[in-house]
Amino acid sequence: MRKGAKVAVVSTACAVLLGGAGYGTYNVLSALGGDGIGLTAADPDDPLDAEDVREASSAFFDAWEKGDGYAAAAATNDEAAAGALLNGLSEQAAVGDVRITPGKARGATVPFSVRATVSLDGRSKPLAYDTELTVVRGRTTAKPLVDWEPTVVHPRLEEGDTLVTGPSEAPAIKAVDRDGKVLTAERYPSLEPVVAQLRERYGSSAGGSPSVELVIRHAAPDVPDTPLLTLAEGRAGTIRTTISAAVQKAAEAAVKQYAESSVVALEPSTGEVLAVANHRSDGFDAAFQGRLAPGSTMKIVTAAMLIEEGVTSAAGPAPCPPEAMWRGQTFRNITGLTPNEDATLADSFSRSCNTAFIKLIDEVEDDTLSEVARERFGLGRDDWKTGVVSFDGSVPASGGPDRAANAIGQGQVQLSPLNVASITATAKTGAFEQPRLVSPELDGRRLATARGLSPDVAAQLRQMMHLTATQGSGRDAMRGLGPDIGAKTGSAEVDGQELPNSWFTGYRGDVAAAAVAQQGGRGGEAAGPIVAAVLRAAG
Repeated sequence: MRKGAKVAVVSTACAVLLGGAGYGTYNVLSALGGDGIGLTAADPDDPLDAEDVREASSAFFDAWEKGDGYAAAAATNDEAAAGALLNGLSEQAAVGDVRITPGKARGATVPFSVRATVSLDGRSKPLAYDTELTVVRGRTTAKPLVDWEPTVVHPRLEEGDTLVTGPSEAPAIKAVDRDGKVLTAERYPSLEPVVAQLRERYGSSAGGSPSVELVIRHAAPDVPDTPLLTLAEGRAGTIRTTISAAVQKAAEAAVKQYAESSVVALEPSTGEVLAVANHRSDGFDAAFQGRLAPGSTMKIVTAAMLIEEGVTSAAGPAPCPPEAMWRGQTFRNITGLTPNEDATLADSFSRSCNTAFIKLIDEVEDDTLSEVARERFGLGRDDWKTGVVSFDGSVPASGGPDRAANAIGQGQVQLSPLNVASITATAKTGAFEQPRLVSPELDGRRLATARGLSPDVAAQLRQMMHLTATQGSGRDAMRGLGPDIGAKTGSAEVDGQELPNSWFTGYRGDVAAAAVAQQGGRGGEAAGPIVAAVLRAAG
């Protein structure tokens, strides 16, 4: 090719590049061994090489170390969000002298250690933690950039959270159990969010003085600050809880055996919570705040309704056919359950026969189950005051197929382990005692009340729960726990899950407990051993 012609081609290519804004960013490549010019489009989906990852992460690290939040944010794919948080490190969090040590990259992910100093009003303390970032290509520029997540700055940050250093909003507290034993988050991890809530609610009246702290201020409402570093100790006030350290220890150990599991134990005679434990990947307090279909544990309430309304009794008929039709929907029993057309309510309850309850639901009105749940068991009224955030359960009046599904703990019914433990406690004593974690004398709050059960209904429920624990679906889990025991199993089907959620509730003497293990299978297979371990520890 003649020299002039080659220049003309290059000029034409440049004109195309400058005029074609809609075609993205291009690189002009000289063909050293030939006469042509290659044009290659930079694609956001192009793979990253090790040098791309190194350059992008280094640019971010260098700017952060220099305290240039704007430059660090520009090295990410969300400059606005990153800039707000990174610039707040020095302005709001008083974090400076940052030193970053990258680890060995795993593909596009770079682990790193942060060493910094938090300084305020002449006080300084070192801050150290580990986190990681991932490099991606920008969607518009295809340039390697840090994929922005708040966890890049600190592993415990979530969207909208900020880091703040200053006097604590509430003085620190020393939470103690019912016998005065200190409850630390290190020893009892499930109590960390509980203690944080107690501090927020009662710290200012517990006799303590504020600390100077670096905290995570959460964007989510009703979530207390998470302390990360204390620059100056305040004086901790003492708050006595209803927790039993021994039962809490057993609960913590029990839930660790099953993924996504939660348990609550309480004292039926008083409503005092003895233990609350969660083992969840998201850190959510499902034990107190979960909203899940409770499966057949709901049959305690349904059985109470059937007896109270005169539909049947523990010794009365409750046939268990292989399937039952209710307003166009077919209900079946768990696999392997033998039908029994001559079954009593106690038989069908103890074996957890769904069809028996479906067949009887036609004898009551649409709102009867909701009314019994509300008036007898205190559920669904939004008036429980446990001392921390909790869910009161939801048993709405339903028509159509949901009315039958509600009776077996599916449909629109939503409960937490706290709610199910309370149901069991009411069945055990006949009286509703609102669950509570701290005494109402601490703040003068008024506890919720409900009518409870008649002595006859309560006695029949105990008879059926005892049969379940000794001869029915709960016998394996409850074996060896003594004479004064009762139980109810449950498994709740959830769309999209391979296995149902495992539910189990039971009592032993003056202790009631309930657990759920999501995707744990049948009630006795996962939740059952959790409840049994807690009841055993309670003595």
